[in-house]
Amino acid sequence: MILVTGATGNIGSALLRELHAHGAGPVRALTRDVSRAAFPAGAEAVEGDLAVPESLAPALTGARSLFLPSRVGPDAEIIAAARRAGVEHVVLVSSITVATHPHLGPAVENQAVERLLEDSGMDWTVLRPTQFASNALMWAASIRSGDAVRAPFADTGLPTVHPGDIASVARAALTEPGHRGGTYALTGPEPVSARQQVAAIGAAIGRAVPFAEIGRQEARARMAEVFGAGAADAVLDVTGGDVNDELLAVRDTVRHITGTPARPFRQWAAEHADAFR
Repeated sequence: MILVTGATGNIGSALLRELHAHGAGPVRALTRDVSRAAFPAGAEAVEGDLAVPESLAPALTGARSLFLPSRVGPDAEIIAAARRAGVEHVVLVSSITVATHPHLGPAVENQAVERLLEDSGMDWTVLRPTQFASNALMWAASIRSGDAVRAPFADTGLPTVHPGDIASVARAALTEPGHRGGTYALTGPEPVSARQQVAAIGAAIGRAVPFAEIGRQEARARMAEVFGAGAADAVLDVTGGDVNDELLAVRDTVRHITGTPARPFRQWAAEHADAFR
């Protein structure tokens, strides 16, 4: 039995579809509200909340493999609960910043979760993706209303990764031999800047989307209201303020593991065009 947590999220929902398409066997999907969940045929929906580890017992019972996004709930308690329930293998979604920006607060936290898992006695696979293509959804309201997208570091290109590719690698790690003990850096196939992302969204929806570059301080003020100052600084560092060769590197990990090249941002934009219309 494979338990997919974050089952309604960008990666988890794609992973459920991948597991179904590949006939992966018994799959269980964790959701906070079973009555509102819609999962692929054959996936067992079980109610629970990562933020409340004691609610996970029904979902963990009988599970032998676990897909877990880092830092959604109290990871030490979640990992301990998984171990007690008899989970044998955990696939963890961490972040590439553990390697590229280990001094930043979120990276320190992700690294701590990786170490908890490595010390747990369970087998593990760690996925370290770069910036998600789905982060562009934060512009959706502005684009729908016809306003300009306002973003800093307009021409800094990161090898943004399609969440579906993270899911494809997770599926392989959960169902195929040879991935236990592996740590995989995941990127898209090419660098793509904020300006280029907005242009790709415009192409997908059939109209030009105005774009305006703003400075770091203006961006920080906006982001700090939502995420807090520390998280805002960290995001701004890794999206253009403090990039390095390791962060900018394009990796072929997705193709190597899945046999299929990583999907470009323009494909993600086309698939999610309705969100911007």
